[in-house]
Amino acid sequence: STMFLVGLSGGIASGKSTVVAVLRELGCAVIDADVIARQVVQPHSKAHQQILQHFGTEILLENGEINREALGNIIFSQPEKRRLLNSITHPEILKEMLKQVLKYFVLGYRYVILDIPLLFETRGLTRFMKYTVLVYCDPPTQRERLMKRSGLGVAEAEARISSQLPLDEKRKWATHVIDNCGDRESTRRQVLRLHARLEDSLDFLWARLAVGTALAGFGGLVFLLVRHFIS
Repeated sequence: STMFLVGLSGGIASGKSTVVAVLRELGCAVIDADVIARQVVQPHSKAHQQILQHFGTEILLENGEINREALGNIIFSQPEKRRLLNSITHPEILKEMLKQVLKYFVLGYRYVILDIPLLFETRGLTRFMKYTVLVYCDPPTQRERLMKRSGLGVAEAEARISSQLPLDEKRKWATHVIDNCGDRESTRRQVLRLHARLEDSLDFLWARLAVGTALAGFGGLVFLLVRHFIS
């Protein structure tokens, strides 16, 4: 039943948001791990309380929400703090993702895309994906886009990029690569081809047939038991 899962990832400024926008236009079911990560740390949540215990109230905004920039500055320079934060948030994120996956499966979607920025860094999640997709661009293009987008200098941009697994390394692990070095139309054509391949995949059909067969078998057993006791 995991065959319909597709993992999507990239790197900072590689253009993943562009790819996701096209997939949503096509009507694909996309679960955004970043959106969920913000939801699970809202005030009064379990994760929110644990984060305050370990990082203090200095990371709060006036409305009680977590200042993502302040927290990001802490974990960026302290790997042990980053691991601590992940140990708090990742279980909550995974639970919410599972809920959404089950919802889309019941609704009959052919496949569900899990948009996970650190998919290849964590590695553990990739075993649940039938396919993994990397949005790629070459290092010079990535650096230039990040500098332009965030107003960073060369050294700052390279520091941010080097904090992630290199895209060339991630490329080795991906089953599909979307090259985003060119213009938007080139990227869009690649996404359309990928979408067509996923739509034509029979993996989803076999998964649903297996579930349908199991449910039918269970229903038949219940029917026989009911008829036995009535008679």
